[in-house]
Amino acid sequence: MNSDFNVAVHALVYMEHKAVTLSSDELAENICTNPARVRKVLAKLKKAGFLVTKEGADGGYQLTKSGDEITLREVGEAMELCFVSTGWKSGDPEKPCLVASGMAGVMDGIYTDLNERCKERLGEITIGGIVQHIFGAVPGSGQAGG
Repeated sequence: MNSDFNVAVHALVYMEHKAVTLSSDELAENICTNPARVRKVLAKLKKAGFLVTKEGADGGYQLTKSGDEITLREVGEAMELCFVSTGWKSGDPEKPCLVASGMAGVMDGIYTDLNERCKERLGEITIGGIVQHIFGAVPGSGQAGG
């Protein structure tokens, strides 16, 4: 997993909370990153149908559905992420030792299982749920703060 997932979730939570059209500059300021990075991440979320863009002086990004309808699993899938994986494998499938030749396959199976379990859990968490966790109130209620 990479930090683009954090940027995506943060942006969606902020958009759900504010319940208005927000520019990439406004989002970047709240996320504490640069607007170009925000636009890159939001392009994937737009392609997945979570938001639309609005042109003009009051333009920016707007959610297409309620935060209660967007799970973190869906966000991860839109970002094309694998949550649990490894880039390096021990052993060598060509070695005669069963441990050396079999470890990569065993570990691949473990990582695949962990990734699926992670996705299942993320499927239970919504953007709206995160907003409620942070504020303990209804999203877009105009409550003070961020």
